[in-house]
Amino acid sequence: MAKAKKTEEKEAPKGKVTSKETVGVIDKEDKKAKLAKLLEKAKQLEKGVKEVKEISKEEVKTKGKAAKEEIVGKKEMLVPIEDYLKSSIYLGTRVMTPDMRGYVYRRRADGLAVFNTSLLDEKIREAAEYLAKFEPKDIIVVCKREAGWKAAAKFAETFGMRCFTKKYPAGILTNTNLETFQEANLVFICDAWLDKNAFMDALRIKIPVMSICDTNNYTRNITQVLPGNNKSAKSLGFIFFLLAKLYSEKRKIAIKKPMIQEYVDDWDNLQPPQ
Repeated sequence: MAKAKKTEEKEAPKGKVTSKETVGVIDKEDKKAKLAKLLEKAKQLEKGVKEVKEISKEEVKTKGKAAKEEIVGKKEMLVPIEDYLKSSIYLGTRVMTPDMRGYVYRRRADGLAVFNTSLLDEKIREAAEYLAKFEPKDIIVVCKREAGWKAAAKFAETFGMRCFTKKYPAGILTNTNLETFQEANLVFICDAWLDKNAFMDALRIKIPVMSICDTNNYTRNITQVLPGNNKSAKSLGFIFFLLAKLYSEKRKIAIKKPMIQEYVDDWDNLQPPQ
């Protein structure tokens, strides 16, 4: 009787769920919930991967387009890259001011700073665009450095600009009592340090200054910066040649087509560095 009673107590009434069955149901529900969460995470990850792939494709397209534009840009340079190298316009000095750092590509093993050639091409265009705003009679060209005398004089003579090489007589723009007093709307100098008398005169009367700037130059108070080697006759000749070509085109001045041989001695025999 006792055994039978215990058996009856252990057996659950029909229609009721035991605690073990309840636990089993809960485990199944937990598993389903966890599985649902995992599936949701998997979908989110799949979506994220898809978005990354789409972004990557877009980046590849963008970079490819930029690369093509760069190649096109190189093809559309004012002159072949070899001419930039032949002229040595890209060679700076061992001194590099903070003002000119942005134009420099790297330093050579010998310490010379090297200008970014494609940037030089762009800045020459900008300088010519700026120069074209002024009539030839309103421009004064100044070049105290002997290496630039020939090119500066040739450039000024071509367009009827006033030019001062060797020595600039200080005060001709500021002192109205001088017999040599002149008026101008732009002063174009080859070196802000060597041509400082003309530079200071322009600042006193508050007219703009365009200057060729090497890596050792400061650009404060210079209205239009034209970066490049301003120590070499080849480089200065090359710069004035390109400006002559562009200035005549933009101002629609009918002149004989500028020839680089007129600005740079022995140009045809120069070789770009290997």
